[in-house]
Amino acid sequence: MYIIVGLGNPGKEYEHTRHNTGFDTLDMLAEKYGISVKELKFKGMVGKGMIGTEKVVLVKPLTFMNASGDCVRAVTDFYKIDVEHELVVVYDDIALPVGRIRVRPKGSAGGHNGVKSMIAQLGTEVFPRVRVGVGGVPDGRDQINHVLGRFSKEDRAAVEKGMERAVKAVEIILKSGVDEAMNCCNAAE
Repeated sequence: MYIIVGLGNPGKEYEHTRHNTGFDTLDMLAEKYGISVKELKFKGMVGKGMIGTEKVVLVKPLTFMNASGDCVRAVTDFYKIDVEHELVVVYDDIALPVGRIRVRPKGSAGGHNGVKSMIAQLGTEVFPRVRVGVGGVPDGRDQINHVLGRFSKEDRAAVEKGMERAVKAVEIILKSGVDEAMNCCNAAE
């Protein structure tokens, strides 16, 4: 069994912002596999289903980004999974160009408050993650306003392609492992 988490903020005002790229990617994955992510549980929206031969629990924390770890910890404790191998987290990354993805088996939070919260709650930096590039902060712009802002039409198209690659990366992680996903997806741009 795998728990797949997409990070974001709840509420209409945050829909389709850069910081909600994790939510949007999870929605894309859920739609592809016919999984309804509507059950309120563990301080989040949860859906259960199958991706290939793997049972999955898809999770969108509703705790707001900075407290994402509260939800993720509750889910991982309930299902008693090995977070180092059976948890996959998808989130936005301002250090990557719009639409580019990076798969990693572990790492620091890199300034991402949602990941920082997860590391604090889980007590480890070792869990597979798929980062989706949302572009860096333009000179003179505030980082918070940037990540909570919406994409231009051109950037939206680029991030949609990135989210499709992120869905593919998650599928590869489930089928063949994180190393295979890194080999396939980190170079393919």
